Amino acid sequence: MSSESEIRKGKIYRITIAGSIVNLVLSLLKLVAGIVGRSGAMVADAVHSFSDLATDVVVIAFARISSKPKDDDHDYGHGKYETLATIIISLALGVVGAGIWIKSIDDIHFVFRGGELERPGLIAFVAALVSIVVKEVLYRYTVRVGRAVNSPSVIANAWHHRSDALSSLGTLVGIGCAYFLGQKWRIADPIAALVVGIFILKVAYDLFRTGLGELLEASLPAETEQEILQIVTSNPEVREPHNLRTRRIGAAIAIEVHVRVDGALTVAHSHELTVDIERRLRARFGQETMIAIHVEPVKKPSAA
Repeated sequence: MSSESEIRKGKIYRITIAGSIVNLVLSLLKLVAGIVGRSGAMVADAVHSFSDLATDVVVIAFARISSKPKDDDHDYGHGKYETLATIIISLALGVVGAGIWIKSIDDIHFVFRGGELERPGLIAFVAALVSIVVKEVLYRYTVRVGRAVNSPSVIANAWHHRSDALSSLGTLVGIGCAYFLGQKWRIADPIAALVVGIFILKVAYDLFRTGLGELLEASLPAETEQEILQIVTSNPEVREPHNLRTRRIGAAIAIEVHVRVDGALTVAHSHELTVDIERRLRARFGQETMIAIHVEPVKKPSAA
């Protein structure tokens, strides 16, 4: 395993373990606050935080697998396991978002049927405020690390942190209205949670779509492929790139391309040209980039 891969894995472990510790402390805090403060919204928020612990475990487990080098059964390495982790996290987010929706709609129906929601305690309001601040800080730190190491699963986990902050924001608004404005405003709690559920489901959908696209071998964005072609043809001896194929494999990308060179060039010189292309591509997209270049002679114009 390369030192670069080991460093990347270490960064993923550190940020994920730190997030796990924060999630555990926050989850227990919110659960106690929800029970003591008689707030069903805060108890639900605590359950949401506990779901972050599960995704942290998924990220740690799949980071270890995806960082393994290629073997006889995996010629392209194990990067797809990290993509699979992203999909698992997106599904977990979807379940949480759907659960918030169901609970919120049930509470709204309860009020419309003449029921009265219980007034929450101030401790629940304070716990929601603390949760928002802590989870937003954790999101920003985690997403920065995820982008630095180019890890889809770490970025997905960062969004799970933000979804928890959004959930706590809805809880804060609902608890604040219920506590400070009286009985008629207590319906704001489930309404706010309903709105938060929409955001969570949107994030889950985006992550799932991205992960599924990678598993189904979707090409890289058009602008990325155009940049690849510009790098390939930056040497005037290399012409007419074609049959470009790209895909993402976890944190790495795979590039296959055909190029044409002067047919009179020696095999050694043609090889030097491809090595130079590979060097420039890896300098731009990372040392783990998988590159295959097929060299063809320039086609001579047919005789009239």
